[in-house]
Amino acid sequence: MQPGDRVRVDHGDVTNEGVLLPSTTNDHLVVKLDGGYNVGIDRETADVEVVESGARDVDAGGGSDGDDVSEIVFDGDLPTVSLISTGGTIASTVDYRTGAVTAQFDAEDVLRAVPDLAGRANYRGRVVANILSENMDPTIWQELAAAVEAEIEAGADGVVVMHGTDTMQYSASALAFTLDSPVPIVFTGSQRSADRPSSDNVMNAVCAVEAAKANHAETLVCMHATPSDDACALHRGTRVRKNHTSRRDAFETVGAKPLGVIDYAAASEAGADGSAADEAITWHREPIDRGERELTSATDLERDVELVKFTPGMDPEAWAYLDEKAGVVIEGTGLGHVHTDLIPRIEELVDAGTTVVMTSQCLEGRVCDRVYDTGRDLLDAGVVEAGDTLPGTAKVKLMWALANTSDPAGAMRRNLAGELTEESQPWR
Repeated sequence: MQPGDRVRVDHGDVTNEGVLLPSTTNDHLVVKLDGGYNVGIDRETADVEVVESGARDVDAGGGSDGDDVSEIVFDGDLPTVSLISTGGTIASTVDYRTGAVTAQFDAEDVLRAVPDLAGRANYRGRVVANILSENMDPTIWQELAAAVEAEIEAGADGVVVMHGTDTMQYSASALAFTLDSPVPIVFTGSQRSADRPSSDNVMNAVCAVEAAKANHAETLVCMHATPSDDACALHRGTRVRKNHTSRRDAFETVGAKPLGVIDYAAASEAGADGSAADEAITWHREPIDRGERELTSATDLERDVELVKFTPGMDPEAWAYLDEKAGVVIEGTGLGHVHTDLIPRIEELVDAGTTVVMTSQCLEGRVCDRVYDTGRDLLDAGVVEAGDTLPGTAKVKLMWALANTSDPAGAMRRNLAGELTEESQPWR
């Protein structure tokens, strides 16, 4: 019995038949079922019969690694889109020889995984990281910003960053603050892997490429707008939040409609010949125009910044580790409050030189510490109000402001990259 054999496995009252796959442990068999899914079976309980020897070749293939750059054959009539991978579900494909979902990175691999992208653009592929998105950190944000900058300098008309969904909003914020780009930078991902019939990888990738060709220069997150395969929302990277663990339309712009929406059918048809599918995009607010800004970068980040959440009954000693932090962002309650016993602790941090910024746990609305006594005491203690900046975005912004401005507190009160609305008002 070898990987690639077609086997019939009886275990208990269940019988499974399929192709035997390589296994990472000696305790389990992995079988690729005819329906496309894999099943793991305890070897000790399995009665295995080989139905056909060598039914499949299971010599695993692989994509590029490191930060190699790949490029497909150039067509002078097409725009150039750089595909940058950091890992995540969308940067993977099913190896039908093995049944495994494997990371695929370079331009050729992406086109094999998503054939619908062919003919829409010239593609360059670059690998920045091959990690789970929960392992993302500021060092990789800086490497990602440098890679995007290099691709734009090399002539890319737009950049698509393939990223795991769990921390995509943080990385999108980081690029919005570290780069002023003359062309679109579009983050996209996949909630469901390529081996699932409900995978969203193809539609998200196609819409992201079309958004990267369009007439704007925003840093966006492009993901399903609804549970159906009808449209992708284009969220400004500093205003987006993942609000569901598994839905395909998990991402939302907080406090507003998304910046725009791209119709999938119209984008697929209009962009298939390489032309920009601008007519497929409905903008709810005016985006930054393509070419409006010169390419500039400020990629230094102060890593010694913490985001903390206040909860009722919290022990003030739980914040002891914040001593000597360069910056602290607090998720307060309501208008931006914490227990009054914590206010002296915050004042100690400010007096020691820490920039302390207040955000709210509420999904909508803005911080205002001038309404209640607690808020006024927080202001007297030196807390900086962040308005309606999202807590995660505020952390990234503070990391950037501490490293790149002489007045980080002032920077936190100003809108720099669409993260802060100057006043509360109803959105269309």
